Amino acid sequence: MQSFELDKKDVQKIKAALAEGTGALENLLPDYHPSEIAILFEGLTKEERETIINLLDSSQASEVLSEMAEETHPEELLLTLDPEKRTGIVEELDYDDATDLIAQLDEAEQNEILDELNEEDASHIRSLLNYPEDTAGGLMNTRVIKIPELLIKKDAIDEIIRQSEDMEEFYTVYVVDQKDIFQGIVSLKDIIKSRPEARIADLVVKDAVFVQHDTDQEEVARLISQYNLSSIPVVDQHMKLLGRVTFDDVIDVLEEENTEDILKISGVSEDEELSGNWKEAVKSRLPWLVINLGTAFLASSVVRYFEPTIARIAVLSAYMTIIAGMGGNAATQALAVTVRRISLYDLTDNQAYRTVLKEFTVGLINGAVTGLIVFLFALFFDANTMLGLVIFLAMTGNLLIAGVTGAGIPLVLKRVGIDPAIASSIIITTFTDVFGFLFLLGLASQLLL
Repeated sequence: MQSFELDKKDVQKIKAALAEGTGALENLLPDYHPSEIAILFEGLTKEERETIINLLDSSQASEVLSEMAEETHPEELLLTLDPEKRTGIVEELDYDDATDLIAQLDEAEQNEILDELNEEDASHIRSLLNYPEDTAGGLMNTRVIKIPELLIKKDAIDEIIRQSEDMEEFYTVYVVDQKDIFQGIVSLKDIIKSRPEARIADLVVKDAVFVQHDTDQEEVARLISQYNLSSIPVVDQHMKLLGRVTFDDVIDVLEEENTEDILKISGVSEDEELSGNWKEAVKSRLPWLVINLGTAFLASSVVRYFEPTIARIAVLSAYMTIIAGMGGNAATQALAVTVRRISLYDLTDNQAYRTVLKEFTVGLINGAVTGLIVFLFALFFDANTMLGLVIFLAMTGNLLIAGVTGAGIPLVLKRVGIDPAIASSIIITTFTDVFGFLFLLGLASQLLL
C-alpha cells in the first residue's frame, strides 16, 4: 500500500460528488480512509469540508479532524458544526487530540464547547489546557491503564479489562501505590505468564523511563526514540501519575520540530504557515531579508576597498562569485549537520570541540580539492599560474572558514541561549562572503600587482 498524497483527480471526484448531491458523496466517501479525507480537505473550501464532516459519523469525523493539518484550521471547522454533532465528535477524540483542537479557540469558544460535554470529559480537557502545548503535559493523554501494586494477578486482570473498555488501545500498564504515586510499569505478558497468586508489586519494573509534566516535547521525543518505547508516563513533581505520551504524538512532534528547524535555517519565521497566503509570507520573510541586506553591505564594503585591484585585474570579478558561492554552500552543509546534531544530542564541551575539528578538516580537504580544480581552470583559460595560485588559496581558506563557522557559530549561539537555527545562516553567510572576497582580493593585491 502506497502513501496517499493530495491529487487533483481525487479532489475533482469529491467536488463532482458534492455537486451531484448527498447520495453521490455517501457512495464515494467510503473509498477513502479518514486520514486521506483530511489530506483532501486541503483542496476543498470551508463549506465543502463542513458538508463532508456532517455526512460522516462521529467516529469517522473525529479521525478526520485529528488528522487535519494545523494550517487547515480544524478547530474552525469544529466550531461551525451544530452542538450535538460537535459534542459527539469531541467525545470520540482522545483527550490529547481534543485538547489540541480546543486550545486553538479563544476562551469563550472553548467554554462553549466544554459546557456541552459531560463533566468527566470536560474536566480532563480543562486540566490539559493548563499545560503549555510544547511540553509533555501538553502532549499527554490522561487516559491510562493503571493498577495498584498490591493487587494479585486475577484482580489486576479484572481491573485492566474494566479500564480498557474506554480505551481504543493501550501499550503499557502503569503501576501506582495507594496515593497514585508512580511505581513503574508491568507488561501484560508478564502478568499473564505469572503464577495465579503473584502480586503486581513483584512484577513491576521500577526503573522505567518517565518524564515530568514540564519536560520539553523534544526531550520527550528523544527519550521515546532512544529507549524504543511505545509510550512514556508523565508525572508531576511529586511523582503522581498524570498521563502518558504515545509514539504517534511523538511522530507529529518530530515532524513539527524538523519543519521548524528547516524554516529557521532558511531565514523563515516558524510563524509562517506552509499553506499561508503571500501577505503572511512577506511579513515572515522580509525582516530577515532586511537584516541579510545589512550584512551584504559589509561584504560589498570589502569589494569597494579593493576597487583599484579589480580595475587592474578585471578577471577577478568572474572568480569572486565562485569563491563566495562555494563558501556559502559549504557553510550551509556544516550548519545543517551541526544544528541537527544539537537538536538530537546535548553536546558536551569535548563533543562540541570534536564537531568543530571535524568540520575544520572537511573544509580544509574540500577547499583544497575544489581550489585545485579552479586553479587548473585558471591555468588553462587564463594562462596565469599566479592567478591560479591566488584562487586556490582563496578557495581553500574560504571553505576552511565555512566549515569552522558553520559548526562553531550554532554551538556558540546554543551556549549563550540563542536558538542556533534562527541567526546562524545570516552570520555564516556574512563570514563566507567577507572572507571569500578578502582572501581573493587581498592575495591578488599582494601577489599579482
